[in-house]
Amino acid sequence: MDMDVRHLEPIPAKLQSQMSALKMTQTDPIMVRIYKQESELEIWKRDRTGRYALLKTYPMCRWSGKLGPKTREGDRQAPEGFYSVTPRLMNPQSDYYLAFNLGFPNPLEAALGYEGSALMVHGACSSSGCYALTDDGVAEIYAVAREAFGGGQRSFQVQALPFRMTPENLAKHRGDRNLAFWRNLKEGADHFDVAGQPPKVAYCGRRYVFNANPRDPDAPFEPLAPCPEFEIDSAASELVAAKQREDEAAVTALLEGGAVTMPSAYADGGMHPTFRRVLATRGPEYLGRLTAGGVKVSRPEAALVDPFTVD
Repeated sequence: MDMDVRHLEPIPAKLQSQMSALKMTQTDPIMVRIYKQESELEIWKRDRTGRYALLKTYPMCRWSGKLGPKTREGDRQAPEGFYSVTPRLMNPQSDYYLAFNLGFPNPLEAALGYEGSALMVHGACSSSGCYALTDDGVAEIYAVAREAFGGGQRSFQVQALPFRMTPENLAKHRGDRNLAFWRNLKEGADHFDVAGQPPKVAYCGRRYVFNANPRDPDAPFEPLAPCPEFEIDSAASELVAAKQREDEAAVTALLEGGAVTMPSAYADGGMHPTFRRVLATRGPEYLGRLTAGGVKVSRPEAALVDPFTVD
């Protein structure tokens, strides 16, 4: 492929067919979810009902650092938080095939003094604070985002989460120093799960607030200032609160049942099990050719049991 036009490649026909089956058009808005622990990236897209539905899940080939937020330049941490990606953050000439910048630091992170630059989702299966996919995977995502922008979407939300926000994961990580931060991220994830819409994000009291409207229209949300009095749509608020009560009850039951296994420690980052198997059985050179599209593969549309089957 001519590298100068790789950013113009159309959405693959198979993915277009999947959109049609899900009552989506190529230009409908999108949202991205990233899960570090599971090494997966999801593309969500608005369907005919007006809600967002899962379009496709991609295995991540590499991310660096550990679970937890990025706070300083050079810490190798891949960011966690809520980000807004605009067309200017798309990189059609990336050294890592194609890429988009997460926009780290966001306003909350900048106010907290967090530092870092060029934190990307890209191809090439290499990471120093980024989220890396295969070249083919990032090309699909880039094309889907490009068409959404062409349809009028001004930015798309990225929810970069440490893990799927399940009671099991919350119980496993109950002793982590980042637990309060992760519970704050879960609030935003819960808003999306119950409403099917990316939540409106604001910052106050050194934390995120979601779908919040100040009671005094002149009272601003400021990242480091105490939160002004605010309201959340009553229906959404009740649904989110009910979900949180249910999840907390499940966490308590898991802990009381004594069946929680603490996660394994690791030195640096993660890789989807699919790629770990390839690395272990075929070696780094083969993995490099596979993730760069140099090896013919078939890609079942089924869930990620074994998404890359070498022919």
